[in-house]
Amino acid sequence: MPLLEARQIVKVYPNGVRANQDVSFAIEQGEIHAIVGENGAGKSTLMKILYGLETPTAGQIVLRGQPVHIDTPHRAIDLGIGMVHQNFMLVDSFTVAENIALGREPGNGLVVNRAQAIADTRRLSETYGLHVEPTARVETVPVGMRQRVEILKALYRGAEILILDEPTAVLTPRETNDLFAAIRNLIKERKTVIFITHKLREVIEISDRVSVMRDSRMIGTVTTRDTTIPGLARMMVGREVFMVVDKPPVQRGKSVLAVRNLTCANEAGRAVVNHVSFNVHEAEILGIAGVEGNGQTELVETLAGLRAPTAGQVLVDEQPIHGLGPRKVREARVTHIPEDRLTNGVARESSIADNLIVDRYYRAPFASGGLLNPAAILQNGRNMVQEFGIVTRDAEQPVGSLSGGNMQKVIVAREFSSSPRLLIAAQPTRGVDIGAIEFIHQQLVNRRTAGLAILLVSADLQEVMKLSDRIMVMYNGEVVAMFRNTPDVTEEKLGLYMLGGTRQTAAEMEAQS
Repeated sequence: MPLLEARQIVKVYPNGVRANQDVSFAIEQGEIHAIVGENGAGKSTLMKILYGLETPTAGQIVLRGQPVHIDTPHRAIDLGIGMVHQNFMLVDSFTVAENIALGREPGNGLVVNRAQAIADTRRLSETYGLHVEPTARVETVPVGMRQRVEILKALYRGAEILILDEPTAVLTPRETNDLFAAIRNLIKERKTVIFITHKLREVIEISDRVSVMRDSRMIGTVTTRDTTIPGLARMMVGREVFMVVDKPPVQRGKSVLAVRNLTCANEAGRAVVNHVSFNVHEAEILGIAGVEGNGQTELVETLAGLRAPTAGQVLVDEQPIHGLGPRKVREARVTHIPEDRLTNGVARESSIADNLIVDRYYRAPFASGGLLNPAAILQNGRNMVQEFGIVTRDAEQPVGSLSGGNMQKVIVAREFSSSPRLLIAAQPTRGVDIGAIEFIHQQLVNRRTAGLAILLVSADLQEVMKLSDRIMVMYNGEVVAMFRNTPDVTEEKLGLYMLGGTRQTAAEMEAQS
């Protein structure tokens, strides 16, 4: 008898969107069960239903052979179902033990027994091989430990089934290996893990079985040892997916971007980018590797004109652009794929066509004499929809109605179509499906081969290694290493620098530049 079953789950939202259609699958006790699918396939909705964040329109959830009604996360927790979200839900100013015990603190009445909370945390940590520092404040611990805190928090509440949503998205290779070891320890203790990820290599490594969703339906469940990465990709997309990017060798040209001793402070006045210097050349992709939160976001915002530097220079084709603001930076032929497409990348209520000219609406042929030219805007939109394979009814459709992958294609189309000298690509494939990833990767390489200078920032180390000609590592706001992307540059080698365990000398970095 399966531990947990979803039987013919249907979820239809009030606007008519059908997120799940007759979805059925079963999970066995003590297994690691991966759920994969493109964006919009329905996997997130299904997990929200299992955890009580959404209520199904039709269908049934069966736990240990008995139908159950899960209408809130509290009910899910009472039934032994816990979920670790991709965006951690921790109180930064609390200690690790305080976060784990939050809401279920040991004690008597209003008096919390902190010593008992610390002891409980240590016991759980040792039992499951999830190392944490109980007395450390969460704001001071690394990302990998924060994730372990989230898992221990669920276990503290009695979770027998753990749903892990994109658990490796912000981890280094070493932290990922530690997480996988911890997951295997959970299985030894007869826990059950549902593993949501878009990284098929990890699915093959960690899972026992894989369920694949496509177009709101469950396509099928396979035993992991009997499948392959190309096979899973084919099930997800419904066609053959080419996992290798065609990246011909090319001789890089002159320097386009020169960053010199750049320093940026956050709102509290602390330097989050600290004396950073590097170049990006024509026909080159320079990838930045680093755990998120080590200055990459602030660096990109400064280069794109969204943030003023505290000190230092940013030069494009030897002309200073630092502190000029986003329009002047764009007029210097710098384009930017932002890491948060919903906040900084698109206007969701506006049409695809309008989003494609939002940075050039005041120039011909889209405007004349202060008046917009709707016909030119629409025709440009239709041309870009066709060229970049944006799946939509028409270019007049609101961009917010598109899937994540197609929304990202709109941004890519806009940024590539402005004849840039420098493209800043921040998390260009975050949250998009495997088909869109394939497309965006090939577009980036094609533009690089044609002579474009590209600065790539990604939390996905595999992506950085696949696309980059050189790799720069950032830690704590500083550049700690620079590598030409040769076969001896491994994930493990980069991971040491990403965690601050070592750094190159200035001479070593210069030799790789």
